[in-house]
Amino acid sequence: MTKPKSLVVAGVMSGTSADGVDVALCRIGSSTTGTPRIRLIGMTSHRYPKPLREAVLAAMDAKAISVAALSRLNWRLGEVYADAIEQAAAEFKVKAGLVGCHGQTIYHQGAASKYLGSAIRCTWQTGEASVIAERLRVPVVSDFRPADLAAGGQGAPLVPMLDYALFRSGSVNRVLQNLGGIANMTAIPAGAGVEEVLAFDSGPSNVIIDACMMRLFGKAFDRNGATAKRGTVVSSIVEQLLREPYFSALPPKSCGREEFGERYVERFISQCRKTGAKDADIVATATALTSASILAAYRRFVLPYLSQKAPTTRSTEYVVAGGGAKNATMMKWLREGLAPMGAKLRTTDDLGVPTQAKEGVAFALLAWLTWHRLPGNIPSATGASRPAILGKVTHG
Repeated sequence: MTKPKSLVVAGVMSGTSADGVDVALCRIGSSTTGTPRIRLIGMTSHRYPKPLREAVLAAMDAKAISVAALSRLNWRLGEVYADAIEQAAAEFKVKAGLVGCHGQTIYHQGAASKYLGSAIRCTWQTGEASVIAERLRVPVVSDFRPADLAAGGQGAPLVPMLDYALFRSGSVNRVLQNLGGIANMTAIPAGAGVEEVLAFDSGPSNVIIDACMMRLFGKAFDRNGATAKRGTVVSSIVEQLLREPYFSALPPKSCGREEFGERYVERFISQCRKTGAKDADIVATATALTSASILAAYRRFVLPYLSQKAPTTRSTEYVVAGGGAKNATMMKWLREGLAPMGAKLRTTDDLGVPTQAKEGVAFALLAWLTWHRLPGNIPSATGASRPAILGKVTHG
């Protein structure tokens, strides 16, 4: 096999929050250690126009939607992604030789269930790669999750390959926590090999908070966690919800708006209202549910795993990325909850990767791996039967 080439790769990410597109421009090449070398050139963020965001959210939570609407959304998102990549390339004065585009998830079912007589897993990320490839005249790797699902995995989380490549340590345990729409964590024991990585979705992150802010205050998110800070948490609601099956289910596991979407938010707000909670109290309770579910997952699943795999390592760094890292109230509650368990809270900024850039960098890396016919999933994280080459290549 020829040595993998160094390439400038544009990693494109639009997450469960459906608030917009992040583009991370990276130079990725091989190294003597066998782990790819990754250098972030720069990243840009692009908000979805309000009508587009509404269309994306409607598609995610639709009980019924026309095929025409789904097709049009697929092509419109392809244009939006191409625009975002072009703008990022112009800003940093580079040309990408490869694009990795996650697409917008509109449905994800990581656990098998019966359909037409067969137990299936399925996922759907939309955003037409052909539009991007034609506009930029470069290859595009997209639709990363199905290959892992076909190999028996959950199709998520896929960011752990980047977590391992960039953040593993020989001397400290590291837990990489992404606070996007959904909260996912990657546990890497000190000195671990890639096959010893544990990763899973712990539950909701910003998805419920953002929905409550929009319904109750007409705002897209809780800036700095200010609304949650002035509210009072309804602890009985948090305790009740944490008893639901998803939180106690063993990894590997993944979730999305299918579990924590609009119907969940309706029920959540209704439960809070019955206790007499005010609007700010509801946002505080949603924020507490996120932090409490993360801390419970860490205590139940990650602490025992780290103790087993790195029994003599006493230092654990808990490294946060994603939009939730800007929520000061959530970060305070996480810091206070982790401290008694011996974990120090940090952000990826401390380790050289901006908190908002990490997922974009991850899909740049996965595209580079796919282009060189290298696997991108970690079976211990997704539950797949084998390492798989991820994604579909559209030539420009």
